[in-house]
Amino acid sequence: MKDIDYMAKLQNKLELIDYLSGFLTEDRINKIKLVLNNRTRHFTAVLEDIYHAPNASAIIRTCDCFGIQDLHIIENIKRNKVNKCVTQGSGKWISLHNYRDNSDNTLECIKRLKDQGYHIAATSLRDENDISIDDIDINQKTAICFGTEETGLSDTAHELADSIVKIPMFGFTQSFNISVTAAICLHNLIKRVHKSDVKWQLNNDELIDFKLDWIMKSIKNVDMILKRYERLNFEL
Repeated sequence: MKDIDYMAKLQNKLELIDYLSGFLTEDRINKIKLVLNNRTRHFTAVLEDIYHAPNASAIIRTCDCFGIQDLHIIENIKRNKVNKCVTQGSGKWISLHNYRDNSDNTLECIKRLKDQGYHIAATSLRDENDISIDDIDINQKTAICFGTEETGLSDTAHELADSIVKIPMFGFTQSFNISVTAAICLHNLIKRVHKSDVKWQLNNDELIDFKLDWIMKSIKNVDMILKRYERLNFEL
């Protein structure tokens, strides 16, 4: 019975994708396909209490640019605000997961990611058996965590992390800006995994779901078009 329901829902999605595709240009459809083929959930990013909105917004944009589908935002102290001038609309193409309603949102976020099979890598300035970002094992699903600008990741994040990660540095300054740190780390991981044999791409169900979602987000007055589609199906 479940297989029958699954196949029916899948067929409905495919038919809707085919219908809605007629409202977009061929160039737009090809762009969606290209982005989908480079999207991944093999890596994900976690932000904990990022203070400055431009930094959080820049990381959202970075995730989209590097094909990172999921960004987890922990809000124990600071509520995240998106700066649309910085994100350039990138926020609607990635999946944002907010953690703000628990007594310890860091614990809730990391526990959920571990349940999903992610290795937790904490970026840190602490000397705790740290490894270089170059030495992260790209074969394992990894969630890389970035902390607040002032003090970095919390003690809870450090305690729950599977590894402590640093970026090799050779100057007098102790650290990069947090958005730069995220860009360097994600670029490193994506560049290496693209050259590997790791199966980092989205699965077939995810490809279909995101394709439908992005097509809908690309169409003006999509609600009106969907109502028309429903009427056509009802008449049939």
